[in-house]
Amino acid sequence: MKAILNKLYNHERLSKSEAKQILKDIAAEKYNDAHLASFMTVFMMRPITADELAGFRDALMELAIKIDLSDYNTIDIVGTGGDGKDTFNISTLTSFIVAGTGQKVAKHGNYSVSSQSGSSDMLESFGYNFTNDETILREHLEKANICFLHAPKFHPAMKAVSSTRKALALKTFFNMLGPLVNPSSPKNHMLGTFNLEVARLYNYILQEEDINYGIIHAIDGYDEISLTSGFKFFTKNGEQIINPEDLGQKRIQQSEIFGGNSVADAAKIFKSILEGNGTEAQNNVVLTNAAFALTIVNEAKPFETAFNEAKDSLFGLKAKQILEKLVNI
Repeated sequence: MKAILNKLYNHERLSKSEAKQILKDIAAEKYNDAHLASFMTVFMMRPITADELAGFRDALMELAIKIDLSDYNTIDIVGTGGDGKDTFNISTLTSFIVAGTGQKVAKHGNYSVSSQSGSSDMLESFGYNFTNDETILREHLEKANICFLHAPKFHPAMKAVSSTRKALALKTFFNMLGPLVNPSSPKNHMLGTFNLEVARLYNYILQEEDINYGIIHAIDGYDEISLTSGFKFFTKNGEQIINPEDLGQKRIQQSEIFGGNSVADAAKIFKSILEGNGTEAQNNVVLTNAAFALTIVNEAKPFETAFNEAKDSLFGLKAKQILEKLVNI
């Protein structure tokens, strides 16, 4: 690792094959915590290259415990995290709303690193038991339209750096990798990024693949559609800037989507919204995200149609029933 760090400190870049091998060595726990922290810090001080990100991704996917959910045409709805905005769990709530419309969701997630509550924190607080058993995950999809893939159960490299990431409590390149390494390789992806350059890197990597995807970067730095500003939206057909007003929505304030100061606070907000008692701002944010997810799966579906399907899922309490089914299977 010393030679690798010296190379990086000299402003050199890693090739795709070098990046892949280093991550495989990290997974094999060949480096100590100080080396890991130093290595991760490099990519907080300069942009990661497409080759580096692709190499890290290839290593994680090669080492992953893979599962085959291809029978279900699933979508993953996931953000990088690390935007420092401390919102409630928008992508996780969106996933349950989408599942409530009948669309199968294979949600990939993890514990929070830089905010109060990640998707894994939230599901664990509701009593969900993480598993990497394909038979059980298929049963979840069959009965609840959603399964949850807790990253450390599938990615030994992520597990190997979990304590270092938690100690740093900052966004690292692992935040960038998470949305790209769903071990079930779904054919539909809705990805959010805190950084425009990362959004472009995702687009560069994903446009070579035979999948449907939409990449979201809010102009004011959120890794999801926040309705606090416009957002960049990348698909295989190009990119555009979309403003809340273009969708018939009002702009909202950051304080209106605050997620609280603890997992307990976040869980209270989560349940309130699922029970149909969210504020107008909270509801519109998750419904807008859910509608975009549905249009990624079926690009012929108008936004308005998708939004109404999402409303029926949320206010008809279908999303709430999905959560109850999932934790009780």
